[in-house]
Amino acid sequence: MTGVRWWRLLSLAVLAVIWWGCGTAEALQINHDDCQEDRLNASTVDAAIRFHQHGRTFVEVFSNMTVEVPAREWRMANQLTFSEESTDYQKAMRCLLRGPNNTRLNKELRDSNPVVTASGDKVRVQYDSTIWINAHKDYWLGPWEIKKPSKKGEKWKVGLQPPTLQGAHWRSVKAQLDGLEFRHYGQTSFASKAKVEWTNQRPRGCPDNVCIEVDLPWPRSLVLTWDQSFLKPAGIATWWVLASSVLVLAAHRARRPYASRAPGTPASSRRVRDFGGGQGLAQPVLRWALLSGAVALALLLFIREREQAADPLLRRHMLICIAAGLTLTLVAHPWHGGASSRVQKSGGSRSHRRRQAYAVIGFASVAAATGTLVILGHGLFHLPVGLVIEKPHAPDLRGKLGYMLMGLTTVWLWLAAMVAWAWRFACEGGLVPARWTRKWDKRPVLWVTVVSALLGLVAGCLLWSLLWTAGNQWKRYTWLIDQHGSSARGNYLGGMLANFAFTELTWIFTYSWFLAGIALLALLKLHFTAQRAQVSHAMDYIPLGPDKPDLLLVAALFSLTAGMRGAAFASNNAQWGIWFVLNILCLFAVLAAGRRWSVLSRTGHLFHMHRPGANKQSELMEKAHQYRNLNHQLKLADQGHANGVTCEQLEEQLRGLRRWLVERCLKKNPPSQISILDVALAWGPETHWWPNALRAARLAFCFGVPASITLLYLESNNLYNGQQLRLEPTAVPSLFAGFITFQAAWAGAGFVLGALWRLLPGRQSAVRAWSLTFAYAMPAALAGLFTKFSDSNPTMLLLYSIVMLSILTLTGLWMDTSTLRDERLYWPSGFALLVSIHRLRGLSGQFAYLLAQLVAIVGIVGGVIKLP
Repeated sequence: MTGVRWWRLLSLAVLAVIWWGCGTAEALQINHDDCQEDRLNASTVDAAIRFHQHGRTFVEVFSNMTVEVPAREWRMANQLTFSEESTDYQKAMRCLLRGPNNTRLNKELRDSNPVVTASGDKVRVQYDSTIWINAHKDYWLGPWEIKKPSKKGEKWKVGLQPPTLQGAHWRSVKAQLDGLEFRHYGQTSFASKAKVEWTNQRPRGCPDNVCIEVDLPWPRSLVLTWDQSFLKPAGIATWWVLASSVLVLAAHRARRPYASRAPGTPASSRRVRDFGGGQGLAQPVLRWALLSGAVALALLLFIREREQAADPLLRRHMLICIAAGLTLTLVAHPWHGGASSRVQKSGGSRSHRRRQAYAVIGFASVAAATGTLVILGHGLFHLPVGLVIEKPHAPDLRGKLGYMLMGLTTVWLWLAAMVAWAWRFACEGGLVPARWTRKWDKRPVLWVTVVSALLGLVAGCLLWSLLWTAGNQWKRYTWLIDQHGSSARGNYLGGMLANFAFTELTWIFTYSWFLAGIALLALLKLHFTAQRAQVSHAMDYIPLGPDKPDLLLVAALFSLTAGMRGAAFASNNAQWGIWFVLNILCLFAVLAAGRRWSVLSRTGHLFHMHRPGANKQSELMEKAHQYRNLNHQLKLADQGHANGVTCEQLEEQLRGLRRWLVERCLKKNPPSQISILDVALAWGPETHWWPNALRAARLAFCFGVPASITLLYLESNNLYNGQQLRLEPTAVPSLFAGFITFQAAWAGAGFVLGALWRLLPGRQSAVRAWSLTFAYAMPAALAGLFTKFSDSNPTMLLLYSIVMLSILTLTGLWMDTSTLRDERLYWPSGFALLVSIHRLRGLSGQFAYLLAQLVAIVGIVGGVIKLP
């Protein structure tokens, strides 16, 4: 019954979306009014065009035009002061600014409608608009025409060619070039290296009168040719090849039994059975590594084909996408793993798997069949054979319903495939709580129904986002035009719906790197389980961190989460493959330094290798507590508050603690600056490295929430991103996905900090945080130099780096508090305990360090908000 209710609610939601999308899709009819343009010759016009290129990926162009219309000369002038929703206003404004032809100005962006003010017998209209030169094509902006170079060696031509007001008095025309190289034509009244002005010139086009030839710098030209060059697919392909290679190496590692690293363990007993079941996870990881690369290559080829001949390929591509989504879902085998895979293959276990398989296959097959029915049975939905809109015939209600069903089912299949792979990796790796797997075993149909409904809700939200942005785009395209009595809007909406599935699939697959991260986490968990089970047979050996083969997985996880999120701020995606490798290499360089400069590596072998468990760790924490108390009493004694204890007695007890530390270090005297407190804090709050990693990941995740919100706000505050938010179908979903990726970046960095806590160089937690941030900062610095060289804006990249350092610093400080959590009952709050811990370690310096980071973050945020 629950499943039926879910499907009823989902059906109602889909019908509501269909009603909204179809009911508002009024037709378009362009009325050719008698504008009496000869009466506008008495008007006075001032125009200006401004280019902004510094600190931007694309060149931004602003147009400002002011028109003063004499109300006695033009009968429609007073209509300009009417309500903006009235037909008279729209007719008058269109006659003034655009004339009968509206198509050439339908791509410009406007923050608001023109500002109209009436003064005496004149009506003044302020008309502002903007565009971004983000492709090699012609642009119309207000009264300006920007023509692309027709052949190599030519420049962009910017000419004054207004659609109306050719006979008006153009009193002043200005152009500001922002450092662009240019050549001007016509009789100018002022000209410099950055600005040109014309006075009392009539617009005659380029190059007869008011005209500029502009040469874009190489960084902007490179961006424009990026989509048409081989660099974009090569950069993406390089990233997929490297990420897939890491997964292949990880799967190969998982196939081998775990080998003990404990010194003194006989070689014959070092290789034992795989306690974690890594061989069971190796196969799906290897399968996903190959499949993901193939799917990425196919999507790149599809994009190329659609750019060249999109219409004839829609039917074929949609059939392939549905088949691929169904294949990805079923090949994942989500019914494997979990509790059923860990018990003996009894009849009950086989029954669980059979019911789970039937549920998954049934839902996926129904979705695939529904989408295929729309494509093959196009006549039932009044759709053409190739699924392409045949102008001027707009799709009717049944056709729009067919497009929506095809798109929703295809998107649902791909979302289900991502969830199926994530569940398989998590279950095989033991990342899923046992109670979840028990519920999955008992009621598979119910849980598949619930998940299917949630995925349907997500697909519906994606469809809503597309319809919302399509409505905004349509308003921009048809500004000042009567929309009644034509099928143009129906054609436009039908085209958007027809391409809905492919647009969303490309967006969904860009976030499939989450699956690689889950697979790496699962492999690390299995290796840790095998490591812990093996060392329990090898005396009391406890390793400091992941073994050498697993360090590659840790480094890859760091690069996938923290590194790749930062790479999004670095110019273009050609650097992603290089960035991925550099993050891994830099982390290994930090670990190489840690082998010499970490606290535990300088205390000898016996202490940190032979830790028989909680008893000895409790002894260490007790000694650290004594050390702090003795230092506090010694300080009081120096101030004359000895309370019957002499300084000599306190110093003797401190020497006794030092002797205890030396004995635990094979009588190898560690450096004098390393105390028992340093050793205790370097060991961390947990016995093994995996619980340390989980604790640090949770802390970093919590500390990162305000940082994620701030960074997302700043990204949306960007002029280009802010304008695209209302116009790009995937812009709003990208906000939610961006929050998740930011949180994954902080949690991934915290996980790596906890996993390598005992291996990183430095005595203080802040130094360890800086050491890990260095592994990210080096590639970021190189990318920052490139963005500075290419005249882009590296501010967000710098801000992301400082925020990461702050989050890791806070995580490290709270890790120290967790290490001495047994002393929490002696202090009124966790902060008081933190103050007590670091009283001997330079607390004022720690706070000053954090305060400096906060000041830098606030300063950068303020600068980004104030950017034009």
